[in-house]
Amino acid sequence: MAENIFEVVGLQKTFGDHEVLKNINFTVTKGEVVCIIGASGSGKSTMLRCLNLLEEPTGGEILYLGQNILAKDFNPNTYRSKVGMVFQHFNLFNNMNVLKNCMIGQTKVLKKSKEEAEQTARFFLEKVGMAEYINAKPRQLSGGQKQRVAIARALSMNPDVLLFDEPTSALDPEMVGEVLQVMKDLAKTGLTMLVVTHEMGFAKDVASRVVFMDDGVIAEDDTPEVIFTNPKNPRTKEFLSRVL
Repeated sequence: MAENIFEVVGLQKTFGDHEVLKNINFTVTKGEVVCIIGASGSGKSTMLRCLNLLEEPTGGEILYLGQNILAKDFNPNTYRSKVGMVFQHFNLFNNMNVLKNCMIGQTKVLKKSKEEAEQTARFFLEKVGMAEYINAKPRQLSGGQKQRVAIARALSMNPDVLLFDEPTSALDPEMVGEVLQVMKDLAKTGLTMLVVTHEMGFAKDVASRVVFMDDGVIAEDDTPEVIFTNPKNPRTKEFLSRVL
């Protein structure tokens, strides 16, 4: 039986009077690539930020490997080392070079030796095609290069799952392909991935499941084939007719 990485039950999030997430229920099993699509403001990024505890849910439960991450005695730091996040705007440390950016989490959080951290960082920088830039500072890199470093940094922590929050939306169009290629290669390794994205081609080709969010709810959750060729929900149809 497939192992559930995440089980989300009745998840709610409000900001003041505004209800951003309304009773969200879904599971993610090990090795799945789940793409989350929907219009801006539909709650996609908020849901991802709740999964990583960057936002505190207002209600519901998030079970990670069967443990409720919202329980009082749950350790968020250990958890975040296992659930990596790749942000829209890279979030690299500008005062550190590429190699140090990929080592710092390993030495500080995972308590690895400098030698081991460096070996791991170099391995993943090689994987994302950034090995020759290890001494560069972020300001010397293009957006696509920064995002590839951010992915290598997340992978260096050896996560169980990687969350991507619109990883290509801050990039120039010609940089998008290089980042999507790295993500496609990652998907083939069996890494569990949750990807909030506007890249419909990527969702179609790479996702094992596509979740369509509309106005704070999951309106449809199915295979890419069903979502893109025969969606059941009229809202999904309408959204796709606008973006495709």
